[in-house]
Amino acid sequence: MTTTAARATATGRRPGRGRAGTIAGWVLRLGLAAVFAGAGLAKLAGDAAMVQMFADIGAGQWLRYAVGSCELLAAVGLVLPRLAGPAACGLVGLMIGATLTNVFVLEVSPAVTLAFLAVSAVVAWTRWDDVRTLAVRGRRATASGSAGGSPWT
Repeated sequence: MTTTAARATATGRRPGRGRAGTIAGWVLRLGLAAVFAGAGLAKLAGDAAMVQMFADIGAGQWLRYAVGSCELLAAVGLVLPRLAGPAACGLVGLMIGATLTNVFVLEVSPAVTLAFLAVSAVVAWTRWDDVRTLAVRGRRATASGSAGGSPWT
């Protein structure tokens, strides 16, 4: 007799999800990945609109590179099943920052960033087991590190 986890691994589906749920999850993740890959590449390539927007923000062009890099890394993470949850969590944080920037600095509508925030939150929620697994592994690595608790010392 096989367990639910073994069946999920064998079929590529997660426990408790039907075929429609799996397909919907992939559609959301691939859609987000495409949008954020495009946005990240535009920022990193120095698209004139992106350069101007970050000049208007006033934090410097380093922020454009940082945000573009985060967007591109999140796009890659979204297509890798074990990293999809953490990548979506990162996008939630990024979209919170973008929403606040739109409202308080650029004084434009936050509708688009709120929509991407919502979709990212749905993906993060549906992939929460992956986030929890990564956090547990991180805690174990820290605990087995040095006496100071940091794996970097």
